[in-house]
Parts: sequence; structure tokens; C-alpha cells
Amino acid sequence: MVQKADKIWMDGKLVPWDEANVHILTHTLHYGCGVFEGIRSYECTDGRSAVYRLPEHMQRLIDSAHILGMKIPFSVDELVQAVVDTLKVNKMKSGYIRPLAFIGDGVMGVHPGTNPIRVAIATWPWGAYLGDEALVKGIRIKTSSFCRHHVNAMMTKAKACGNYVNSVLAKTEAVADGYHEALMLDTQGYVSEATGENIFIIKNEVIKTTPLTSILPGITRDSIMTLARELGYEVVEQLFTRDELYIADEAFFSGTAAEITPIREVDRRTIGAGKAGPLSLLIQKEYFKIVKGENPDYSHWLYEYSF
Repeated sequence: MVQKADKIWMDGKLVPWDEANVHILTHTLHYGCGVFEGIRSYECTDGRSAVYRLPEHMQRLIDSAHILGMKIPFSVDELVQAVVDTLKVNKMKSGYIRPLAFIGDGVMGVHPGTNPIRVAIATWPWGAYLGDEALVKGIRIKTSSFCRHHVNAMMTKAKACGNYVNSVLAKTEAVADGYHEALMLDTQGYVSEATGENIFIIKNEVIKTTPLTSILPGITRDSIMTLARELGYEVVEQLFTRDELYIADEAFFSGTAAEITPIREVDRRTIGAGKAGPLSLLIQKEYFKIVKGENPDYSHWLYEYSF
């Protein structure tokens, strides 16, 4: 269960958590045409609080809405301030942040007409998405029977609400079969991503990730590519198959919620030594240094706030 906070930001106002409601005929509730973000704030080692790459997340929210033909009635700067205001009023030194832009009620039917575009921002405490143990030992995953969206069927560069029906189906199937997460292939059979994470594989210390084809351009993915190159490792964006994943030395997922989660098994085949690999753990360690404010070279990725 989500732990309740005091307030939720809705359309420019902070309202009590239990009063942040919408009408049952809200268009997005029926047709899925909405966009959202997942963002984390961290309590830094020195006691400061900072949101990780907040402006980039808000720009992606606006970009996602633009792809869907929605115009969000707030600027990036206004949305950034709204996040900070929500964290402050809820007295949250760290937590998860969920901005949501959606089409409100008015006309019904597939075409939304002139229904208003509404925006909400909720915050709540949240730990490791796949569990604390997953960050250390790695997770077991399976290839889903559901493929990722064709790039001309759904707009894959938008973090759109309706796109995630695909993810819910795959995740539910994987969990029912006893796995932590699902691996999804694209419509050509190449590895795409997970239900809410991008994927990296490592072979002979070369780090490979899926190119921006059917995948969401993850902000954590971008962070990892930048960080790994700064650490001196070669990073390539290249299509790869599931059997290439099977024989990788290491593999891991990246995402705001998942952070850096190693993969120890795919389709009942161990990856490498069957545990979190050394390079995956190094990247994870350096990533946590960044989000905890311990690496001044990446301080520009941290949006500080206090209350």
C-alpha cells in the first residue's frame, strides 16, 4: 500500500490527500491518453535533500504530452517548483514523486474534444522497487510472452499511461510464474526493455544497451551511459538477442524506481556467476554516490530543496 502523505498538488493548488479526486467520466480513465513521470528525491549523506534530475524529468513529461497531442498548461519551471512545494509541505526528505498529466471530464468518446488538460503531483515514501535484496543479489527474470509495442502502434518515446497496459500484462505474468520481472522483446524479436526499466548487458567489460528504437529513453539509462564512459568503459547502443543476453558476463536493469538492479538469471539460465556481477555493482555504487551527493562532478544532476 502507498503510504499517505498530507497533500497532493493538483492544477496549481495543494489539496488534502483524500480530496485529490477526479470525476468518473475523466477521459484518461477510460481511454488511457495521459502521461506521467517517476522521480526520486534522496536524502544526501550530508543531510541535504535533492531531487534527481528533476528538470529533465519534467521536460520529458512535457515532451510525452506533446507526442500525444496534449498541451500541459504549466512550464518546466512551474512543474519543478510544484514538485519542490509538494515535497516541502509533506516534509519529505526523500521519497518517490509521481507527476501525472491527464485529460479531464467533459465530452465522452474517443476524441477528447476540448476537455481540460489537468496535472497532479503526488509524493510518498518508497524504498527499493524490487526489494533491498535485489540490489545486492540480483533478480530472476523471464522473457515475456507479450512483445513490446511496435513503434507505429504506440508512441514508445512517450511515457504514456495507456502504453503501460503492455507492462502490466507482462509483469503480472512474470510474477505469477515466480519471477521478479519480465524481459520484453520488440516486434522483430530483439531485446527491448523490461516493464519499467531499461536493460544493459556486459561482455568482456564492454557495456551494451538497446538503442532508442522501441524503448523509452530512460533518464537513468542516460545517467549510466555517461557515468560508465567517465569510468573508462566502452558503452555501445546496439540491438541484441536473448541468446546474447544468456551468455553475457553480467546484466542489469536501470530505472528511477529500480535504480541499478543486477540480473542473476534469465529464463532459468544463470547470467555469469549467477549473482550480481562486479562491474554492475561498481556502477551501482558510483550511481548511489551521485544521488547521495557524494560526487561533486555530478552535482548539477541534483535539485536541492530544504524545509
